[in-house]
Parts: sequence; C-alpha cells; structure tokens
Amino acid sequence: MKMKYLIVFALFFAQASAANENKKELDVVVYRSPSCGCCSKWVDHLKENGFNVKDVVTEQVQSIKSQYGVEKEMASCHTALIDGYVVEGHVPANDILKLIETKPKISGISVPGMPVGTPGMEMGDRKDAYDVISFDKDKKYQVFNHYDSGL
Repeated sequence: MKMKYLIVFALFFAQASAANENKKELDVVVYRSPSCGCCSKWVDHLKENGFNVKDVVTEQVQSIKSQYGVEKEMASCHTALIDGYVVEGHVPANDILKLIETKPKISGISVPGMPVGTPGMEMGDRKDAYDVISFDKDKKYQVFNHYDSGL
C-alpha cells in the first residue's frame, strides 16, 4: 500500500516539475513607452494568459526595435522578447504560444500597426481583420495567422 502512495506522489511531483519547467518558457520582456495605454493593456493580456512579464517602460523603444531587427513595415507600439524571438505589437497570446511551441526558424512575429480588436486595442464589438506576420533577418515576411473582422 505504501508503494502505491509513493508511486502516486512521484507521478504528481514529475507533473509539477514539468509544469514549472514549461512556465519558465513563458518569461517575456516587454519594452514600451510610458505614454502608451494600449501597451499596458497588452501586458495585462499576456499576464491573464499565464506569461511572466517583465514590463520595461522606456523612452528608447525605437532603439530596441532597431537592435532586434524590427523593420518599419513590421513596427507597432511595443516590442517583446521571448525564448529567443521578437514579438512586435498586439500579437494574441495564442500566437506567441504557437511560436514558442513550434520554434520556426524566424526572428519573430508581428501585428504591424495597431488594428482595432487586437489584444489591448479592444473597442467594444468592433474588430478589424488583421494578420500576424512572421519575419526573419532577411526581411522575408509570411502570414503566421489571420483573424477575420468582427463585422
């Protein structure tokens, strides 16, 4: 009987360890301007979806974009780093999870601009169609995911 409890405890401990290991992968650093309210809403979206966010408020957001190869075509209002990838703009948490799970050979993903209805850019029921775009250091862009409009 004691052996049965020992096995159950060992399995529980192994699952807890695996969950903690996965949680480490959800550490994200977000660089955003102090004057941008939608950025803090996107940070809240990440936290609500299990990410451990280090929120860096800085006036140097443009230099961060340059440092990590975010071209003008891919730019938005904030830049995040997770698991070796760049996440630019109002990218939904599910797309970030897909990125770190599939580990494609790209630099990162972006929602260029600030489309209405993206996480942090909610405006009632209005939702613009938008794409999450993958990009690499050679300026190769591809649709990573597409979202239809809410109308």
